[in-house]
Amino acid sequence: MSNRLNEKSDVYSFGVVLLEIIAGRPAFINTHERIHISKWVGLLLPKGDIYSIVDPRLERSFNVSSVWKAVELAMACVSKHPINRPSMSQVLVELKECLATELARTKQSGNHTEIGNSIEMMSQNSIAMLRPSVR
Repeated sequence: MSNRLNEKSDVYSFGVVLLEIIAGRPAFINTHERIHISKWVGLLLPKGDIYSIVDPRLERSFNVSSVWKAVELAMACVSKHPINRPSMSQVLVELKECLATELARTKQSGNHTEIGNSIEMMSQNSIAMLRPSVR
């Protein structure tokens, strides 16, 4: 809104992308009217049905607690007030926790598929090297 780019505007943008990934939908959703994904998720959250938010192509094959945490994190990122948004460092820590929970689920269920192996490889390599940088 202020047209000034800073870490908090980056966090907002990242939150939008995170919601798009979780929901498998674009930033603007055409229902009865054109609605922003953060508003759409915000309308569904009080119903408590995470399955109505998450991309149906996942076929309910995920840790519900981990996804709730990711959705809540994404919604914090898109908070209307920048001061209420987490830092990118906080976002990284919480996403790593979500990933660890999901990896534990796939290992525990014995469903450590090619996707699980890919996620684990990414978590060990790419995500570990991510560090927020100052503009």
